[in-house]
Amino acid sequence: MTTLAARMIGSARLDAASYEEVEADHRSNFQAVGIVAASSVAAAIGSGLKDPASIVGLTLAAMLSWLLWVLLTLFIGTRLLPTSKTHADFGEVLRTTGLSASVGLLRVFGIIPGIGAFIFYAVTIWMLFTFVIAIRQALDYDSTARAFAVSVAGWAIHGLIFFTFVMAAM
Repeated sequence: MTTLAARMIGSARLDAASYEEVEADHRSNFQAVGIVAASSVAAAIGSGLKDPASIVGLTLAAMLSWLLWVLLTLFIGTRLLPTSKTHADFGEVLRTTGLSASVGLLRVFGIIPGIGAFIFYAVTIWMLFTFVIAIRQALDYDSTARAFAVSVAGWAIHGLIFFTFVMAAM
């Protein structure tokens, strides 16, 4: 077993073996959740929030949003768009997508004047790529295109639900 740091670097490099390792490691659920929490805090800080209550609120919203995305992606990938080799459970998708959030730690650099917004958005796009690889490995897909379709479908549905709740809260 490699270290958490090695897994995180492998995830950022889109290394399928890092995702396969964490997918099989049933003990790494808390690591995955911790990575998402840290990435969410980095995003809150990188987006310019300074108030601790706002940072905590955005972190919790981001984590709940991620869990919804995981559930939707699992459903879409295993029920609506499976292949003959598709096999995954909630834990496998939770662990792989949690690891895929590793690169999100770099969103903290969004606070850098002048280039911060570029860094923030570039890292967010990079995170989509890591999520796609995580889904490809967790759902045992041969096709990255299928993993992309499942990931984007889950993201769009979760975004619509999340946006509806935000608008209702206003």
